[in-house]
Amino acid sequence: MHEYSMTSQIVESVLEEAKKHNAKKVDGVHLVIGKLTFLGLEQVRFAYEILVKNTIMEGSKLHIEEKDGVVKCSKCSYEGDVKYEDDPTYHIPTPTLHCSKCGGVVEIVGGKECLIKSAKIIV
Repeated sequence: MHEYSMTSQIVESVLEEAKKHNAKKVDGVHLVIGKLTFLGLEQVRFAYEILVKNTIMEGSKLHIEEKDGVVKCSKCSYEGDVKYEDDPTYHIPTPTLHCSKCGGVVEIVGGKECLIKSAKIIV
């Protein structure tokens, strides 16, 4: 359900920006969504279609670029992919906060973002 509220905020932001430029139509929106947001991309698309109805965004194309998670180890300075653990209890691979190289604790430095990269407006 957090997909709906997140998508609602995105649509509101695009509409606000379009209003500032006296736009007649929004033709497309390009998002960057990190894998570590755990947002379901199909749910975001579905919510988008519902939220843009009867607005200047109706009929606009939604492009979603998915960004991989990146971690950095304070112990060995490794920076790279997130290590995933495939535990059948969770039914999906879950990220761990341990270094793939040395097992140390890592900090997430990428993949948590959800941002509007661009919006194509027609004035």
